[in-house]
Amino acid sequence: MNSLSRSIRRVLAGCGRQLIGVFVLATPLTNGFAAEATKSRPFHFETDVVSILSRFGCNSSGCHGKAEGQNGFKLSIFGFDPNADHIALTSESRGRRTNPNAPEKSLLLQKSCGDVPHGGGVRIRKDSDEYRVLRNWIANGLPFGEPTAPRVTSITVTPREQVMRLKTTQPLKVVAKFDNGFEEEVTRHAKFQSNNDGLASVDEHGLVSTHETPGDVAVMANYLGAVDVFRVLIPRPATSPLPPGEGGRRPGEGSESPSTFIDPLVESKLTKLNIQPSEGCSDEDFLRRAFLDVIGTLPKPDEVRRFLENKQPDRRARLIDELLKRPEYADYWALKWSDLLRVERPTLGHAGAHAYYRWMRDSFATNKRFDKFARELLTAEGLLRDQPAGYVFKAVKQPGEQSATISQVLLGTRIECAKCHHHPFDRWSQTDYFGMEAFFTQVAFKPTPQGEMLLARDSGATKHPRTGETVFAHALGEPSPEKSPEGDRRKLLAEWMTSPKNSFFARNIVNRAWAHFLGRGLVEPVDDVRLTNPPTNPELLDALAAKFIESGFDVHQLIRAITASRTYQRSTRPNVTNERDEQNYSRALLKRLDAEVLFDAVCQATGTSEKFAGVPDGSRAIQLWDSQVKHDFLKLFGRPVRATACECERATEPSVAQVLHVLNSPELQSKLSDESGTVARLVRRYPSDNSALIDELYLTVISRLPTADEKSAAAKYLQDHASARRQAAEDLVWSLLNSLEFVFNH
Repeated sequence: MNSLSRSIRRVLAGCGRQLIGVFVLATPLTNGFAAEATKSRPFHFETDVVSILSRFGCNSSGCHGKAEGQNGFKLSIFGFDPNADHIALTSESRGRRTNPNAPEKSLLLQKSCGDVPHGGGVRIRKDSDEYRVLRNWIANGLPFGEPTAPRVTSITVTPREQVMRLKTTQPLKVVAKFDNGFEEEVTRHAKFQSNNDGLASVDEHGLVSTHETPGDVAVMANYLGAVDVFRVLIPRPATSPLPPGEGGRRPGEGSESPSTFIDPLVESKLTKLNIQPSEGCSDEDFLRRAFLDVIGTLPKPDEVRRFLENKQPDRRARLIDELLKRPEYADYWALKWSDLLRVERPTLGHAGAHAYYRWMRDSFATNKRFDKFARELLTAEGLLRDQPAGYVFKAVKQPGEQSATISQVLLGTRIECAKCHHHPFDRWSQTDYFGMEAFFTQVAFKPTPQGEMLLARDSGATKHPRTGETVFAHALGEPSPEKSPEGDRRKLLAEWMTSPKNSFFARNIVNRAWAHFLGRGLVEPVDDVRLTNPPTNPELLDALAAKFIESGFDVHQLIRAITASRTYQRSTRPNVTNERDEQNYSRALLKRLDAEVLFDAVCQATGTSEKFAGVPDGSRAIQLWDSQVKHDFLKLFGRPVRATACECERATEPSVAQVLHVLNSPELQSKLSDESGTVARLVRRYPSDNSALIDELYLTVISRLPTADEKSAAAKYLQDHASARRQAAEDLVWSLLNSLEFVFNH
């Protein structure tokens, strides 16, 4: 017997002794045998039929996989329940969907190929391999397959990495490995998805096409729950060097910012892409950028002047140190984490929500190490008045929701969809989901004369919803123990999560910080870390995480490191090489101000205050711990309601309604014309000095002095409207408030 025959016999033995509906595929083996070799194995419903349904989107949430199904036909989402799918196809609807006696008359085939009208259109051609597989499966008696049949353990995409030119293509090949060692090419049944269609797209056959923008793209392949990734680097075509002044550092600017460990890693990637970074930003831009990023507040005119007059080489680093000590720092960062950790007054009550917020604010005010912050949050126990971090378990009530929220916020990993089925884009299964849930099933609340108490009590076993097997508490990526851990299981989770060896926690926190300061995460979205959504610069993410751990999870040190880098201190002005780059930090990105920050900036620029309902006088928007305080401006500009833990709940995209509001808002006009506001005060201070008035208005609103052209135009406008000087000054400020320079952080 030759080696080919022996190998085929081993394959058949692994598929079970009883051959039910044996069929032949003309796909070449991938383990070194001749391309013309064929293989035989029994039909297996999950491997052969569910893979086709998944490939053509039949079991997606937009088709028959949605909760209510489609037109009376329901499949499990992404094929996570093959048994139910087999029943739906073979038994439901009086068996009309599959007819072994006349396979071609089966509704499954007639609708998919267009012989019978189908809302989803023609999905499978009659001359395709997929049609033949389905037809033969039906003709062979609709077998489900042996329970011992080989299962897919992994897939491999080739090539794994590739450098591709603009506007070129690359076909992918996907090979599945089964638990009996057998390998099979499954490209035609795999699903593909690009994480950035603007840079490179992929069609249903696995053909990757690059477009007109350089960058880094990951293309995911998915087959029966197994995933793998193809990475493509798309450099900009090599051209002549930039003309003087078009790249690098602006002469005399940014000289106090030597290279940090960040910059070589960023610039190495830019070199591979043939992209030259923009010049360094001006001191005025750095000052405004740092104020808004660190404390969510505009600098005042005297602060601008003092910084510009400072000639110390380390003035920028000193500024960051000063900002980290200001109370606005704690206000702003507590606001950001209140969004993620669900400080909700309607759910927690006024006193509870405020106590929960104060714990967060105090944590940032004292620069509490972030591993300690996480441990206090996860392991809170006792009276809630003494352990306000425990309110997180009242804001998110169910153990499964608690595990999903904690995973998303502190690990940057979304596991919620694995509650019902295997994660479609990652390795997490239902077992992983319920293993995380089991950490929180002990959480309970008990009323006492001193107030409500949080405790960990004995709880029943966590059961797998499909198999009925007991799932013991285990962290993501960790093996399941053979028995339930003793004591409060949350403490074990906290110990695992904050360990320096943890691959999720530190990377998530630094990625969130990087996204805040640079406008885009190394992993984007920041709370969707997975194999199929890799970081654009993995070496930088690893280095940031390592430094964060080395510092003892010191958030101040992390902020100092990021803001000290040349990368953070670049100008927003593009050059000819990086004008299309938005993911490699070759230039600073324009960032729209958060709703609360923008409204505070409007109030500060106009010299007015706002009385928020139910909040003490003098409170600023970034101090609003209660997201339910009614305010039209904050709602319009994207303040989240804190219904989820997702960063996406805060809307940051500009809209027409926002533009119209700033242009026409009566509330904004009333602030401009306020008798005690900025314009009225400065017009009284400078009754005839247009130059001084213009300088002060520019410093107040956009934190810099006007250019010569701007000052000339403004002076002419004031002269032309000298009879209504205050109105003219209001017009000038109105135009500045409507500028991109004011609305965006640059």
